Amino acid sequence: MTNLESIARKITTILFAQQSLASAGFIAAATLNSIVGKELSGHSNWAGVPSAVYLLAGAFAAFMWGYVFDAIGRRGGLTTGLSIGVVGSGVAFYAIAIHSFAIFLFGMILMGIANAAVQLGRFAAAEVNRPEHRGRAISNVVIGGTVGSVVGPFVAGPAGSLIGSWGIDELAGAYLVSLVLFAIAAIVVFLGLRPDPREIGKEVAEQFPETVAGSGQVRSVLEILRQPAARVAVISMVLGQMVMVLVMVITSLHMRGHNHGLPDISLVISSHTFGMYAFSIISGRLADRWGRGPVIMIGSATLVIACIAATISPDVLPLGVALFLLGLGWNFCFVGGSTLLADQLSPLERARTQGFNDLLVGLASALGSLESGFIFAALGYNTMAYISAAFALIPLIFASFWTLKLVRKTQAFS
Repeated sequence: MTNLESIARKITTILFAQQSLASAGFIAAATLNSIVGKELSGHSNWAGVPSAVYLLAGAFAAFMWGYVFDAIGRRGGLTTGLSIGVVGSGVAFYAIAIHSFAIFLFGMILMGIANAAVQLGRFAAAEVNRPEHRGRAISNVVIGGTVGSVVGPFVAGPAGSLIGSWGIDELAGAYLVSLVLFAIAAIVVFLGLRPDPREIGKEVAEQFPETVAGSGQVRSVLEILRQPAARVAVISMVLGQMVMVLVMVITSLHMRGHNHGLPDISLVISSHTFGMYAFSIISGRLADRWGRGPVIMIGSATLVIACIAATISPDVLPLGVALFLLGLGWNFCFVGGSTLLADQLSPLERARTQGFNDLLVGLASALGSLESGFIFAALGYNTMAYISAAFALIPLIFASFWTLKLVRKTQAFS
């Protein structure tokens, strides 16, 4: 193992650790966001607003973080983002304690900004690894969310009971847990992410210049998005995220309406987040072995199946299976799309383009979250799931045509 490979492995491990801690914090809060929204606002129509605000803030922050990561490095950017998450969690906790919807939304804004920084960590892992290992590197970071998928939802209940014994609304417990986890993650990144991935990424690009797309010049984001491969990558991540959010955000409220308690809701959300992250190591390896397009196609098809399956029954088992598949489909779209986008970028194009991509992903997520509450209130859960299935077909179509064209081009040169 070369020194560069050793450093890349260390950096990827640190990024895995921070992803594990941060995702547990975000998921603990996300489990209850729609319920808190309804309780504090007094209207079920507003249940999706906290998640929408959270995602919208993250969307615009993602573009900003692209410049910040370039200016102060990946280590400085991630540490700053996680610190903002600590403050945001504290604000959300306080808002629930005093029953203030407006202050809670402010806390969601801060947490959304923090999450945008954390999500860019996957690209830091990609840039320090050789091109043929990028899919695996991204998946190794994303799989850190498996810890969050297990820890996050299940700590919400016990933490709520503890907070309730203090005379505070039990819903606030999850946000206190988030605060602690973000603080630990910030310390891990600040102390462990050395040397900065930005500098290692430059060395990797120098050693493998022929494999970096567009390394001869720095292109604008619009120029990059004119490439079919870049468009497929962005579409798969944007629509995969929107479909996942549409169904996930409102499922807890859907279950609450069928008299399920927090343990049942936590179990279903946990199965969903387990599907989102647990198989990342597989999706990353498949992206490296089979190609990015086929992995995106599998993910999109799985999303369609998941949306339809969610309409079968409001019972815990059917919903748990459907939400697991929803998470799995998202994972394949997310890892496949992230790897495909990373393939198209030179070192100087990465942070800003990836930030712009996450801006689009966040906007789609916010739209899905905001609309989920209104669609649910007006048309019901099943109709919302069918609409989501229709959107999931779009990346499947785009990826299929692009992959077929790539195969024909490869055969023509062979």
